[in-house]
Amino acid sequence: MFNFDETNRKSKEAMDTVLKSYSDSAKGFQAIATEAVEYSKKSFEDAVKHFEALTGVRSIEAAFDLQSSYVKSSYESFVAEATKMGDMYSDLAKGAYKPYEAQVPAPIVKAAKAAAQATPAAA
Repeated sequence: MFNFDETNRKSKEAMDTVLKSYSDSAKGFQAIATEAVEYSKKSFEDAVKHFEALTGVRSIEAAFDLQSSYVKSSYESFVAEATKMGDMYSDLAKGAYKPYEAQVPAPIVKAAKAAAQATPAAA
């Protein structure tokens, strides 16, 4: 027979899981967007400072050294930020899946038990 109380409870659990997952995902995307804005701002400020320093250089050798050090630091900063953003996206994916983690095996185990019970009866 159809059990309305059980169905209602399962529906509520599913909705709670979806809302928690959505909330966690929204927080993760907000953190990623904030990090991207901060990196962009810092990168722009560094570029302005470099340009100001470059305009005051008197020799080609000094300009080359200044440009080389800027490119190196800019590249290292980019790699560090890309790694950090990759970790943030990974954490976001793990967090989005976490509410479903406990619920996914339950139906599989239940189906396996039902199949195991049905098999001896058929034989």
